[in-house]
Amino acid sequence: MHQVRDKVALVTGAASGVGRADALMLAAEGARVVISDVNQEAGQALAREIGDAAMFVRHDIASEEDWRKAMAATQDRFGRLDVLVNNAAICPLGSIEETSLDSWRQVMRVNADGYFLGCRFGVQAMKGNPAGGSIVVMSSVAALGGLPMMCAYSGAKGAVTALTRSVAVHCKQNGYRIRCNSIHPDGVWTPMTQALVPDLDPATLGIGTDPMARMCLPEDVANLVLFLASDASRFINGAELRIDNAQLISGL
Repeated sequence: MHQVRDKVALVTGAASGVGRADALMLAAEGARVVISDVNQEAGQALAREIGDAAMFVRHDIASEEDWRKAMAATQDRFGRLDVLVNNAAICPLGSIEETSLDSWRQVMRVNADGYFLGCRFGVQAMKGNPAGGSIVVMSSVAALGGLPMMCAYSGAKGAVTALTRSVAVHCKQNGYRIRCNSIHPDGVWTPMTQALVPDLDPATLGIGTDPMARMCLPEDVANLVLFLASDASRFINGAELRIDNAQLISGL
């Protein structure tokens, strides 16, 4: 218990889905959590649910000014930042033939630009910490294998996977003690996923019971986020960690 006691974590897209599970787990394990989201109602509700160890900031991750405000609010309330979880994302469907330039740019604005800004502001905020910090980048198996119906999403996740490696080496070479790792889930049963497949019955997915299942729960991802946020992962840096039940290597 209390694997991240007294650490300060900012989680983007924390009002629902994986981000919400991350925030709840980090808080349960002793962290103080900044809940970042554009959904003010759900974000404030989660902050109230967690209590004094949490605060909500309305935050468009593709806005540089919003990042400045989020970091200033974190500093004012908790005094520092130890963990950044780049999690917020959008996921429209579309193959290379169906995706418009406007759609591509919209996805890149959030899923790539937003993560670039997060890493830049996160490094700025944590590089003076004696104990360093941890940046967790939420990527996808889409960055490692071909998902034809997610052209823009795959491109953005590929970009932030490479960004993760760059940030990890930069921080190491500069002696910042900041680790940066990417997580690559396959399917996660979240509101975003459910919106993409509204007719899918979760009872048929075999979540947690079927050895062939491709879909996991948000808590399965949050467990890995917790580990990467904690000092137990202090020697893991620049890694690409899959949560896909061997889907990428089995090809089934």
